[in-house]
Amino acid sequence: MSDPTNIGRLMILCGLGLAGIGLLVVLLGRLGIPLFQLPGDIKIQGQAVSCFIPLATMLLLSLILTLVVNLVLRSMNK
Repeated sequence: MSDPTNIGRLMILCGLGLAGIGLLVVLLGRLGIPLFQLPGDIKIQGQAVSCFIPLATMLLLSLILTLVVNLVLRSMNK
């Protein structure tokens, strides 16, 4: 079984990570970078229902995060 202290620390780190991502999204929006308005993002609107699928944005964020994680892991292994 895991120690409750370790689980608490993990939850705090996850919360801080989510807050950091939220802050980054707000800052990019204020700088005028169209984060959720890229050409590959899909927006479907009906009379009573709308659906937004940020496909291009998620692909771009996935690519950036993969590069960052790889750089961090390579720098830690040296």
